[in-house]
Amino acid sequence: MTSLFDVTDNDDILALQPRLTDDDPGVRRIALIELADLEEPDGLQWLINRLAEDPIAEVRAEAARLLEAWEDSPVVEALCQALTDPSSAVQAAAAQSLSLLKSEAAGRVILPWTGHADSCVRIAAFRALRELRCPDAAAAAARALIDESASVRREAVGVLGWLKQLDALPALARLASADPDTEVRRAATGALGLASDAQVLPALRQALRDAAWQVREEAATTLGKVGHPDAGPALIDALDDDYWQVRLRATRSLGRLRFVPALDALIDTLSHRISNLRKEAALALGELNDPGAIAALQAAQDDGDPEVRKAVRIALSQLQ
Repeated sequence: MTSLFDVTDNDDILALQPRLTDDDPGVRRIALIELADLEEPDGLQWLINRLAEDPIAEVRAEAARLLEAWEDSPVVEALCQALTDPSSAVQAAAAQSLSLLKSEAAGRVILPWTGHADSCVRIAAFRALRELRCPDAAAAAARALIDESASVRREAVGVLGWLKQLDALPALARLASADPDTEVRRAATGALGLASDAQVLPALRQALRDAAWQVREEAATTLGKVGHPDAGPALIDALDDDYWQVRLRATRSLGRLRFVPALDALIDTLSHRISNLRKEAALALGELNDPGAIAALQAAQDDGDPEVRKAVRIALSQLQ
């Protein structure tokens, strides 16, 4: 193997050589930090070598963390390789560094790792790809929607959502209603918000009746984002949900939709014992822009919670 010191003439890097090769792993780790602080391209190969070959997991993990600032293909490949390291600490450090990448070119290096036999590697690869908006990742993510690992399916949903893959909507709708994992259903329900028409309403209405309140909460939020008035009646029904978190999101979405038929139900919510719900109801009534809310809002001006009183003032300013 060619040593970094055989090819560099950088005095600062050469000055670190004794400590980078020290027998004490703590000395080597600190020297690696100093090497990374130099931000010299000549130092990359040494960091890559330590990530791959240092006998101490703590040093390898430090190298993985330090490589987060570089998006060169050899670095990205080395971090992907480190996902299979025997040490879970090294794997975690490599996964974290990969998740911070920003370039589409890095995504193309990561992409083959979405098919790795180890589900933990697949999870890390999809998580890293999620915000890179790499178009080539769409096909891999679509295939992963039937992965045996729920965590892989959840990360694949995230990739498709970030890519705004409209052709994935039927598959996402199936996951939202039928996946056995609550978090997958929740993620798929949220991803349906990438549509802006009625085609996703049946799946979202079904998700609003899911056994898990977290999925119902996500459905109530997503219906507001989709912005279709036909979602209004289902959201009114959700104001009676057993969980206040679902009722809060439904209240907020009814306001976003400016769904005037919800007027009476929102006025009733103005007197709910939970102040956050009263606040959201006041804001939603302001967004409805219906004078029928004025009397109820005026009566709520003396609410015991200052945040509710503030929301009431905002709502009344919209209506008067």
